[in-house]
Amino acid sequence: MKNSHPHHSEDARHDRHEGVEDSHHSGRWATLRHDLSHLVPFGHSHESADSVDDALESSEVGIRALKISLVILMATALFQVVIVMISGSVALLADTIHNFSDALTALPLWLAFALSRRVANKRYTYGYGRAEDLAGVAIVGMIFFSALVAGYQSIMKLIYGSEVSYLGWVAAAAVIGFLGNELVAQFRITVGKRIGSAALIADGQHARVDGFTSLAVLFGAVGVWLGYPILDPLVGLAITIAILFIVKDSAFSMWRRMMDAVEPEIVSGIEQAAARTDGVKDVESVRARWIGHRIHSELRIRIDGGLSVDEGEEISERVRSSVRKAIPKLDRVAVEIGAL
Repeated sequence: MKNSHPHHSEDARHDRHEGVEDSHHSGRWATLRHDLSHLVPFGHSHESADSVDDALESSEVGIRALKISLVILMATALFQVVIVMISGSVALLADTIHNFSDALTALPLWLAFALSRRVANKRYTYGYGRAEDLAGVAIVGMIFFSALVAGYQSIMKLIYGSEVSYLGWVAAAAVIGFLGNELVAQFRITVGKRIGSAALIADGQHARVDGFTSLAVLFGAVGVWLGYPILDPLVGLAITIAILFIVKDSAFSMWRRMMDAVEPEIVSGIEQAAARTDGVKDVESVRARWIGHRIHSELRIRIDGGLSVDEGEEISERVRSSVRKAIPKLDRVAVEIGAL
């Protein structure tokens, strides 16, 4: 370009579509895609619309995972309630409380996923993806609370002891509690990694924590049966320490998200994809951040100063296309052009 005026091309076309929330209705969906196709700055409009599709689909996948896991955990907790009533097991009562609390963590995350489906507007110009990160912070808090409950119950049992009957049923409830929580944990973590949701991963880790607590109940029941009731609170304290380590890891993960940290390989992937694009002479800078479970990026490239504005825009479009292929979770890409 003869005159090196920085040129910005963004895919932020959401703000003119407030209220488009229900992706299940094909009429609204078609309208959203049609409207988006008219808001593309230049060239190849389908890729940006597909990016919006991916974001909404990811939210739908997250909500579906929460619904399924909520049903599994509630069924597990209700079964345990019955056993608590007939056995009088304080350890199983604590585990049941954990399972109910873990099931309830699905609610703020469900709300966050629902909010993230809303399109950007003049007040929330980047959309509502941050609600997911806030839900993740709440989940970490609930994991920490579970650790406190487990530790308190273990210390009280260590000091005062407890009597447990129907040990076979208590052991069965503990095994079911572990299996239910581990199934939900693997499901949430797998889906969270697939759609890039740190909050859903943290929620899966919370379920895994409660699975460990169920194992503590099982070991405690075996200890009582063998004549060593002190094993129950000791194992409970060990599980509490394990929970606190999970709290630490989850808290650091959410801190990084809230501070706009991003995995270095994502930045490298964007830079390499842009550098390989025809017409790009140099990639001067790359910025990226997670907003919810989607990535927003800004990059500055340099091209031949003798090219026309239209040729520069074509290169910019090719850059966005290349970057999106390299980073599937990429939502918006802003490309700034400078001339050599």
